[in-house]
Amino acid sequence: MIGLGVRAPDGELELLELPDPRQPGAGELVLEVLAAGIGPWDALLHTGGWDVGLAPPAALGVEAIGRVTATGPDETQFRHGDLVLVHEAPLPGGSGTWAEHVLVRSGHAARLPENLAPAMAAALPVAGLTAQQALDELQVDAGTRLLVVGASGPTASLAVQLARLRGADVVAGAGPVHADQLRALGVSEVIDTHVEGWAQKTGRRFDAVLIAATGTAEDAMGLLTDGGRLCSITSDAPDPVRGITTSDLYVQPDGTALGELAARAAAGELRLDIKTTPVKDGVTIANQVASGRSGGIKHVLQF
Repeated sequence: MIGLGVRAPDGELELLELPDPRQPGAGELVLEVLAAGIGPWDALLHTGGWDVGLAPPAALGVEAIGRVTATGPDETQFRHGDLVLVHEAPLPGGSGTWAEHVLVRSGHAARLPENLAPAMAAALPVAGLTAQQALDELQVDAGTRLLVVGASGPTASLAVQLARLRGADVVAGAGPVHADQLRALGVSEVIDTHVEGWAQKTGRRFDAVLIAATGTAEDAMGLLTDGGRLCSITSDAPDPVRGITTSDLYVQPDGTALGELAARAAAGELRLDIKTTPVKDGVTIANQVASGRSGGIKHVLQF
């Protein structure tokens, strides 16, 4: 089968001919991949930054939409032919979702809603689960004053939307070029975090801060009330002070939560700016995303 991946750890990304996945065991599925999401995290899979059990030569990728082609013994949730979306890590077969077929755990998959576009389904898993788990970590609910720094990226923009659905007052930290887009998502204010001393120039104070842009967490700490909460999805949470709780969040697969996110997306409550690319042309796009040059767009490989 064709896969987009690496021949060895730290290898160059390339199109490969890979063996088909093994037969699924108990609690596992084999999917025929229709589309797979690309994120900056994928570059960590073969460089030691994120140990997902990759066994090169192997495809990268940890999220996808696919059709079930084989099920493990006693599988009760999914059947042959079902369309599902999934975030999978670690990878039970040692190879990821940027391939024509992939082995995943059935508990990490969710059934595709009938009216959810495949590209959105492939784009949603990692960004959506990260956003939801970060908001849970921050205890965001109705009335929470939340600052999202780096709000224009796919994950952070989903966090903005999910926080608004919870009834939070959301302020976005982002460049001015994204201001109109973020206001359309319901933020009450956009702070230009590209300006030097941005945190000192605002009089706002917040109950919670979500960090989605590296190098901003220390400044953002000064905008939290005593006893506030900060969660970073860029692995740079500062030490706690003034009773502030700080944490770094690393996304966990969750089929049930993914199904809930898919239902919200199918109902039109969540949206992303998505661009699809055929897998044969995927090397350039994947390298661009890995270098942080996605431009706020969620890229998806099509098979």
